[in-house]
Amino acid sequence: MHSGSGPNRTVLATTHRQLDFRALAVTMGSLLVLAFATATATATQADAQRRPIRDRARGGMAQRGEAPAAQDRQSVQVGGRSRTFILRVPQTVARGAPLPLVIVLHGGGGNAENAERMTGFTALVEREEILVAYPDGSGRQQRNMLLTWNADHCCAYAMQNKVDDVAFIDALITQVARTYSVDPQRVYVTGMSNGAMMSHRLGRELSHRIAAIAPVVGAVFGDEAVASSPVSAIMINGLKDESVPADGGPPGGLAKSQWDGTPTLPNVDQGNYWARSNGCSAAPSSSEQRQIISWRWSCPPGLAVEVHQVRNGGHAWPGGKAGSKRGDRPSNVMDATELIWAFFKAHPKQTR
Repeated sequence: MHSGSGPNRTVLATTHRQLDFRALAVTMGSLLVLAFATATATATQADAQRRPIRDRARGGMAQRGEAPAAQDRQSVQVGGRSRTFILRVPQTVARGAPLPLVIVLHGGGGNAENAERMTGFTALVEREEILVAYPDGSGRQQRNMLLTWNADHCCAYAMQNKVDDVAFIDALITQVARTYSVDPQRVYVTGMSNGAMMSHRLGRELSHRIAAIAPVVGAVFGDEAVASSPVSAIMINGLKDESVPADGGPPGGLAKSQWDGTPTLPNVDQGNYWARSNGCSAAPSSSEQRQIISWRWSCPPGLAVEVHQVRNGGHAWPGGKAGSKRGDRPSNVMDATELIWAFFKAHPKQTR
């Protein structure tokens, strides 16, 4: 800019010095404010991390599909591996109040974020005052991609490398309980597909810790040992599922090569297995409503076993989102997440 000459130049020079001084003052003030804000935020974060229950505002709970904040992703060392999971916590709860813990397992090839987006369980965290954990399986790649669970006969990397996923989930429960007030009578597991099969395994092998399970589009194989402690179970399957056929048989679908080839039993045999383990009746009663065929076994007080088959359901989470672009579209005749939580809520841990 042309500054002119004579008296105007003197005036402009004086004005520039005044502006420079004012700018410096503003800058220094801003730095002081920033330093104060940073120190305050750091102290607030440190204080928040010491609290057993997070009651700081986060601008609303994460919704389906939202990326987890840094404080939501945790890790635990198991068998020389660093295993990770996302943990969602209610913003405000009565201090020390014991909370239910729901563990949601992704399907084969998925990850924790995928399970959260697909099921929408995070939407229940604030409303129901529950803790929800979304663990990551394991895989060959460094990034959280193409992960699986070792559910004995399925799937891929975890099965082939005999990854101890039971120990991982056991350690996850212990770690969460150290930080938050977890109700030991209300620890639940659900999952889809490979995660559903893993839910069955966890129910069997961690039956002393888990109150109820909810496998979705999963199966049993017929060689499972009886659980040592009662575990209520609700199973959901689709009659049009090609990956886990309703009538049992060899695995199908996109990931059939990732199984060991052991044929599954028909869907209803999931209920038969848990009915035997829980001391329920040998034969279930059946009913049908809104394209949903249901079987229920008569069980001892406090226990329940149910199988629900969706007539137009494929290999997907009913009422949720598709697990991938190539995956089946979810049926809308059922909200599996709401049904599962209602079942969990009604069935705390029972002992013989």
